[in-house]
Amino acid sequence: MTSISRKMFSRRSFMRTLGAASAAAACLPAFAVVQQQKPNSITSNGFNSSGDFRAPAPDPYGVYISANENPLGPSLSAREAIAKVGNEGGRYSRTYNLEIIKVFSQSFGLKQDYVQLYPGSRGPLDLALYSSLLNGKDLVVGDPSYEQGPAAGAKINAKVHMVPLLPSGSYDIDAMLKVSDNIGAFYICNPNNPTGTITPKSELVRLVKNKPAGSVVIIDEAYHHFSTEESVIDLVGADQDVIVVRTFSKIYGMAGLRAGFLIARPELQQKFSLLGVASGAGTGQSSVSILTAAASLASLKDPGLISTRRKINKDIRENVFEWLEKNGYSYLKGSQANCFLVDVKRPGREFATRIAKEHIYIGRSWPILPNYSRITVGTQEEMDKFKVAFKKSYELAPLPASAYIHLPDHYSELDFARNT
Repeated sequence: MTSISRKMFSRRSFMRTLGAASAAAACLPAFAVVQQQKPNSITSNGFNSSGDFRAPAPDPYGVYISANENPLGPSLSAREAIAKVGNEGGRYSRTYNLEIIKVFSQSFGLKQDYVQLYPGSRGPLDLALYSSLLNGKDLVVGDPSYEQGPAAGAKINAKVHMVPLLPSGSYDIDAMLKVSDNIGAFYICNPNNPTGTITPKSELVRLVKNKPAGSVVIIDEAYHHFSTEESVIDLVGADQDVIVVRTFSKIYGMAGLRAGFLIARPELQQKFSLLGVASGAGTGQSSVSILTAAASLASLKDPGLISTRRKINKDIRENVFEWLEKNGYSYLKGSQANCFLVDVKRPGREFATRIAKEHIYIGRSWPILPNYSRITVGTQEEMDKFKVAFKKSYELAPLPASAYIHLPDHYSELDFARNT
């Protein structure tokens, strides 16, 4: 397993980073110096700061299967709801938010104050992570997994313990429980990004029961709807030390509209106030647009949306897996999400460069699996084009390193000091 640490930002450099928000940031307690999130800017090489490909100019022939977006977009019910409130698009959402929380809470038997609506799940995930790592507490994450966990830990100088996944792709709960007695939080993405693999609920329950006293288990269910595994939201309702985040970006196809939930008992939510005013600025319910809120409510009330889209995604994903196996290509099995990892037998950066020449833009690689590339499940037509381009690119001789498209290595990009 690997631990990660980072030099603490100085107060002066932190305030420079915040720029125009520095006045509000002055409210932050000295012990909770949290760097404001930077937007995913587009670099000259075509990749954004999360490492997902965004061509500098639209490629009319391009297939973009790099960012775990849903190519189906918002459902028909969501689009119709947006059209009905289009004239109110200049206003913030108000009554819709309360109804959204009511509908969601009732579906899980939760008290409404256990659920908060946010513009996406990235902001509330950071709040959950930061607030659980105060006072020198450590963070435990899987490897590979979504980088926001270790990134948040680094920003507040928390030690981050990276525990390799089991061969099945499940989180290694036994190893995670053994890394330290100073744990503030465990971060689990389930199904996992980038592998798409699932950790059974029984294992997560075991983690909650055996974790150090005072620590929190943060479970990112961004991809949960693609899976048949049971949610852990009921653990929140039972007042366990569990925080769950969800998003409308994936199966609901609303990545550009930005809506998500944080589910936690009120006592854990109250800890967010320790981070200061600036940490929550622009992330609360009032920041969700009325168009997004209308689409979110319609999506929640659409009875066939999840099951229909889950089947579409599964059918296309399994079709690709059958093709990979028929042609002798290796991939990490067990995905229950809209992404998977495929072994390209060379540095993922090189393969991304090669296949981009065929107008196919794939996802990134992770340091622990540098020869595996993440592939988002697109439409059947898009994946059929991917197959042709993959076979052609795989069979070509590797390019020299000097020719690679620069794909940021997230751990080094965040100035982590990796110590095995």
